[in-house]
Amino acid sequence: MTGKEFLNSVANGQLDIVQILLDILAETGSRYCVIGGLAVNAYVDPVVSLDIDVVVTVDDVEATSAAAKGRGLKVEEFEHSVNMSSPGSDLRIQLQTDSRYQDFIPRAEIREVLGYRMSVAILEDVLQGKVWAYMDQTRRRSKRQKDLADILRIIETYPQLGTKLPQSLQEELDKK
Repeated sequence: MTGKEFLNSVANGQLDIVQILLDILAETGSRYCVIGGLAVNAYVDPVVSLDIDVVVTVDDVEATSAAAKGRGLKVEEFEHSVNMSSPGSDLRIQLQTDSRYQDFIPRAEIREVLGYRMSVAILEDVLQGKVWAYMDQTRRRSKRQKDLADILRIIETYPQLGTKLPQSLQEELDKK
């Protein structure tokens, strides 16, 4: 079973929503990078997540959303994201619109993740995004725990990045 087949089977995928997203980004010429758990999977042993977090340049969000609607995806706008979904897959796409992530796009690199070639934030940026997410006290506790697990997965594989963590997070990890 390929990575694509695995991901789509876990997501009850009647359609390949990841490929649809990548096709939309290519067709619209949108500059982007993958962040979040899928990006973590590009650097360490993969863990399944049903969320795909993507940053698209501010100028490309509208065209990407319109193309997604044109492909039959449900598009919903929120304060810091545009979410896309389809009844044909349990995977959820979240275009992150938080301006902090915009600097990740020009540094991103093409990587293979579960059989897909895509633009992925560099490892240091993936870690930074996970730290921001974990430190956000407004997020659900279960989401923050997943972010912490992703941070630990990165630090265990790349221990030199431990120095990039905020002091308060380093101290918290030292207690555990």
